[in-house]
Amino acid sequence: MSPRHTTLRRALRRTTLVTTLATAGLLTAAGSAFAHVTVHPDSYPKGATDGTLTFRVPNEEDNADTTQVQVFLPTDHPIPSVLVTPEPGWTAQVKTTKLKNPIKTDDGTINEAVAQITWTKGKIEPGQYQDFSVAFGQLPDNTDQLAFKTLQTYSDGKVVRWIEEPKTGQAEPENPAPVLKLTKADEAASAAPTAPKASSAATSDSTTRALGIAGLIAGVLGIGTAAIALYRSRSARP
Repeated sequence: MSPRHTTLRRALRRTTLVTTLATAGLLTAAGSAFAHVTVHPDSYPKGATDGTLTFRVPNEEDNADTTQVQVFLPTDHPIPSVLVTPEPGWTAQVKTTKLKNPIKTDDGTINEAVAQITWTKGKIEPGQYQDFSVAFGQLPDNTDQLAFKTLQTYSDGKVVRWIEEPKTGQAEPENPAPVLKLTKADEAASAAPTAPKASSAATSDSTTRALGIAGLIAGVLGIGTAAIALYRSRSARP
């Protein structure tokens, strides 16, 4: 085999390795973004009224369905009232709690607030997700964020506890709770929240786009490496 062919074969091997590693890394990064429960939009102005929060729950198990989702609303910065959007096949139960510090409003004093929403009798199959939406009356104006601790129960009895609150400057915890950031009015004006796409049991379109981008970048890396190798092999000819 000529030196030129040997050089080209080595280059192609390197191209395959680079492409494989790049694809694996990008797919891992893309997959991690959809591996836990999230809330959408991820921010609202402090004290916002008449809005909607959507909790996106993916199934990350291979052989079990998600059969129950419990979202716990913070009671130290309470949300007085919510209305649950009906989801086909699911039954929602809303629980309230007495407030230690009642909320005084222009319409009177509020002594109770929503503490928990539980969805049951439905299922999220492996490789799929489900959106659960609730409309709220008013968000608190005395905190910068709200953490919605969530329990996800599977058909095999496994319970995943999405209850860890991310902290600024630290790596994301293994089981992060969905967090809603509460912004000032001027910040909200420049970054208005947007709602996610309609609820679906199909695999997220966002995941598909992320995987497509990963493949495109990996392909570009591979082509670039092959081109450099080909140029070097030609330059090496006597």
